[in-house]
Amino acid sequence: MSSIRLFLLDAFERRGEMHGHQIRLLADEEHVHLWTDISVGSLYGAIKRLAAEGLVEVVRSERAGNFPERHVYAITEAGRRALHILRDDGLAAITLRPDPFDLALTRLDVERLDELRPTVEARLARLHGMLAETIDLNQKALPFLSVAETHAMRHREHRLRSEISWHEQLLADLPAVTDDELVRAAS
Repeated sequence: MSSIRLFLLDAFERRGEMHGHQIRLLADEEHVHLWTDISVGSLYGAIKRLAAEGLVEVVRSERAGNFPERHVYAITEAGRRALHILRDDGLAAITLRPDPFDLALTRLDVERLDELRPTVEARLARLHGMLAETIDLNQKALPFLSVAETHAMRHREHRLRSEISWHEQLLADLPAVTDDELVRAAS
């Protein structure tokens, strides 16, 4: 499932013809980098790939003053079909990416077990900071969001709360983790 493709095709379907800079402004306005896996800087390349695939097409070129010429794109019928598939896939797909921390946790250096508690505490502090920032941003955005957008924005809050809970459980169980690692290393 490609979030950037879904965002771009949806933007062209909803907003009509646009050039790359207008799309970038829309992404900035919606703060997609805060609640999706979309990098705003990758939009231009993604538009060109969509055009190469025939999902969007150049409908005209514009030049304003001394600025470079801009291509204005519109969604094609093939793009609309792809958008419907992307929407369905996006609603059905569940994405939970592996955290490298989990692998590192199972490969501890017994000579440095005393560093584990401060490491987990630092992660927990960062997660609390991320949650506070997310709540603040969501509160500021709330008056401008649809009901669906509100749920999408709050999804990050719920995921962060879950991560915090898991880290707190790990922190409470660190003595057992440390003891287990020492026993395994001794045998």
